[in-house]
Amino acid sequence: MGRNRELGESVGVERKIKITRQNPKFAMGYRFNPSIMPEKDSTQTPAVESKTASSSTAESIKSFVAGGVGGIAAVLVGHPFDLTKTRLQTAPPGAYKGAVDVVKQALARDGATGLYRGVVPPLLGVTPIFAVSFWAYDTAKALIYAATPHRKSKELSVAEYAAAGFLSAIPATLVTAPVERAKVLLQVQGQSGSGTQYKGVFDVVKHLYAEGGLRSVYRGSVATIARDGPGSAAYFAAYEVIKGMMTPAGSKDLNLGAVIFAGGMAGVAMWSIAIPPDVLKSRIQSAPTGTYSGFLDCARKTIAADGVGALWKGLGPAMARAFPANAATFLGVEASKKFMEKYF
Repeated sequence: MGRNRELGESVGVERKIKITRQNPKFAMGYRFNPSIMPEKDSTQTPAVESKTASSSTAESIKSFVAGGVGGIAAVLVGHPFDLTKTRLQTAPPGAYKGAVDVVKQALARDGATGLYRGVVPPLLGVTPIFAVSFWAYDTAKALIYAATPHRKSKELSVAEYAAAGFLSAIPATLVTAPVERAKVLLQVQGQSGSGTQYKGVFDVVKHLYAEGGLRSVYRGSVATIARDGPGSAAYFAAYEVIKGMMTPAGSKDLNLGAVIFAGGMAGVAMWSIAIPPDVLKSRIQSAPTGTYSGFLDCARKTIAADGVGALWKGLGPAMARAFPANAATFLGVEASKKFMEKYF
């Protein structure tokens, strides 16, 4: 009986050693017992752990940098559309006949540069916003994999992609809310003949902080989460699913057609559901202090004054922007990731 037990322990050690050598990733999650493991293997574990941690850090940095590159691409392509959308959402009734009229008035008043009014805040802010968003998305996916060690498929489900997308919006809002607050105020100034109130993004932040501290700077955060949570869920899920359908199985090459189309459709999917909370966010962030007591109060007053249709103001420019801006975003992200994988 004693000999059988010793034999069993010996076989157990052999099996553990075999598993460790064949699948180092499995070994990382295996709970080793130092009393039965050979000394050599136990001394190798910290090295494996160190290598894995280093690899994880490198991947996080790549996700962060790639997201920033994608953000810059999105701003350069999409800002004129975004300015048009914001002005339609915040202007008093009758100020514009439509999106084309917004563009005409902007060009007549400020020339071509008028379409890029307020571009500095998103360039300064969208870069870290997208960097944080794509880093948080990849981190959320890693957490989902870690929470489901016995999963049958390496691919995440649509629901899991959506969950990772929703989670990515939470840390991103810490950067998004103040940046969008400054951007909106710069975009709407002068549209009602009120003249120029702010000299630039830093002047906006200085005035907001003097007016009400961080509470004023972060006004509209709830509306931002209401927009970006569900929006990011649809955004990332749509991209992953469409790109997966268009990419040959097992291919590791950058499929430009798949990336551009999937990225564009991801933007369309996001803005299809994000416009109503975006309208409320823009109104809350551009209105004088005390106009609205919160997100729901803004929704109630907006519907009472302008009808339910007001919640869809700016849909045209948002959709016109959605495809090209987000195609550029994902192209920037994927191309920069490939570049970093090749040279770093």
